[in-house]
Amino acid sequence: MSNSIQYEYKQEYLTVSVPTKYKSENLRTEEMVLNMGPQHPSTHGVLRLEVVTDGEVVVDVIPHVGYLHRCFEKHAESLPFNQIIPYVDRLDYVASMNSEHSYVMGVERMLGIENDIPKRIEYIRVVVAELNRLASHFVALGTYAMDIGAYTPFLWMMRDREQILRLLEWTCGSRMLYNYIWIGGLFYDLPVGFEERCLEFIKYLKPKLIELQQLVVDNKIFIQRTANVGVLPLPVAINYGCTGPMLRGSGLRYDLRKVDGYSVYPELDFEIPIGEGKMGTVGDCWDRTWVRVLECQESVKLIEQSLIQLTNDYKRTRDFDPQAIVPKKIRPKAMDFYVRAENPKGELGFYFRTDGRSDIPVRCRARSCSFHNLSVIGEITKGALLADLVAVIGSIDVVMGEVDR
Repeated sequence: MSNSIQYEYKQEYLTVSVPTKYKSENLRTEEMVLNMGPQHPSTHGVLRLEVVTDGEVVVDVIPHVGYLHRCFEKHAESLPFNQIIPYVDRLDYVASMNSEHSYVMGVERMLGIENDIPKRIEYIRVVVAELNRLASHFVALGTYAMDIGAYTPFLWMMRDREQILRLLEWTCGSRMLYNYIWIGGLFYDLPVGFEERCLEFIKYLKPKLIELQQLVVDNKIFIQRTANVGVLPLPVAINYGCTGPMLRGSGLRYDLRKVDGYSVYPELDFEIPIGEGKMGTVGDCWDRTWVRVLECQESVKLIEQSLIQLTNDYKRTRDFDPQAIVPKKIRPKAMDFYVRAENPKGELGFYFRTDGRSDIPVRCRARSCSFHNLSVIGEITKGALLADLVAVIGSIDVVMGEVDR
């Protein structure tokens, strides 16, 4: 029997496998480095934070990413445009319809068929995208409440999100990763009876959103945990490229559905909520949560208006084919092109480079909102208490599939 040593510990192994920005010689006597994650549930599973603390006070936070690397951009360089859509789904995997909408819109603009899309298809895209926006915000609100100690809101949010996922599964056969919005159209028309059942769900949901507001954002304990915590000043948000509820929570009324006016959003009536510092300071964790709750109410309005159009002016007919103008071969002209859309977490953009000869992009780069929003964490947690760090992480609402693309 061999007496060979199976494993020999060496001090340098840790520094190689878990690299840190701060070394022991860089720290003051009373400071220490803590690793939060990547297994910690409040760091969304695969985010590691290098936290420098002075007792209970946070000195600096450095996010380390790459634990969920999906290689999206390399995959996209070897696939035809239409086969990239399932990979787009896996970026922000709790808001796949919104990501598909952004990507597909970009390819349609490169092909010059953007204005040829039938209105029924556009309204269906808005319905499924806003349903997915609701589902994404429900995950954000439910997990955030659980991060800071409240369990009931998580159960309520998952209950209502489940109904949305069932509607989307009825539409395209999948619960989370859809491949439903196609270049030039849709995989399939809405199922018969979808509009009526969706309206029933919206009617059910309206009072539930009021209950959510009363249970969470108006709760005294929640206010104490989030007001004046993680304050993100508007100039800092702009300089870091923050978008979505992160930016609007800091007081800027900036939403690409209004600014760029894509799809049929200009024909629909909705408001852009912003943080106003009602419970603390403009741009704090409470404001970001408040904006998400109000956005849920606006999504409900958008879905209602779209369903009215889908049951009146653009109702289903026997001869309607959602794949009628789906191109058989997708070969855009040689160009560099950027498209963006308003995802639940902010601006999702796609940069394309094409050579005009192939149906495979030379380059397809994703500009993810979660990556930019996460980058500001070190700026807004300096001087905070360690217990407030989790509250700040949850208020950012990151999805690591999009960060580690």
